[in-house]
Amino acid sequence: MNVIYTTAGNILIIAIEGSIDSNTAGDIQVNLYERVAEATNVLLDLSEVDFVSSAGLRMLLLIYRQIKSRNGKVILSGVSDEIKDIMALTGFINFFEIFQNKADALNSF
Repeated sequence: MNVIYTTAGNILIIAIEGSIDSNTAGDIQVNLYERVAEATNVLLDLSEVDFVSSAGLRMLLLIYRQIKSRNGKVILSGVSDEIKDIMALTGFINFFEIFQNKADALNSF
């Protein structure tokens, strides 16, 4: 599991690599909470994520709620079809704008 943080203007870009499951979601969440504490625009690049469990979905929702509480925006990019299917089945897909790639996602801010 690897998490890379960069910025583009006022947008915090968080690229996650690996699986987001019960073994990794807690550590990622603690780390993300610290990083997004002041952010209002967040792009989560999931292009290198191969699996998201229910713990991972919960983590995404908590980040979404934290940013939305400040009238911010959270966008996902690079989400695989398998993860989109999981998000659609659970209703999580309705919370996020999802773009095919990072460039399109950045342009939507």
